[in-house]
Amino acid sequence: QVQLVESGGGLVQAGGSLTLSCAASGGSLSIFHMGWFRQAPGEARETVATMSRTGSIKSYTDSVKGRFTISRDNAKNTVYLQMNSLKSEDTAVYYCAAALTNGVPKSALEYAYWGQGTQVTVSS
Repeated sequence: QVQLVESGGGLVQAGGSLTLSCAASGGSLSIFHMGWFRQAPGEARETVATMSRTGSIKSYTDSVKGRFTISRDNAKNTVYLQMNSLKSEDTAVYYCAAALTNGVPKSALEYAYWGQGTQVTVSS
């Protein structure tokens, strides 16, 4: 069973950048569609970005388009989320997740495997 571990979170000033990593063990990420999600205190979990197995299909929630980039390195069994021009409203716990569905799901409910999350705090 694949296990996911996120890293790279932290405290950053508004306008700064962070790169989150999601490393997998126990299985190859190349067979999974991948997603990044976030959850702020008192808020529902939000889909931030999703990506197909090959990386050819990517989607982003409107609030991060042009600022965040999802990518993957299947050889390293790792998925990334590059976050630029960070805003205070990006503050949340960020999770990566993996899905074995046919199409690339946008709903968190369709992702079967989850990491433990990494905190991102953006100070204004």
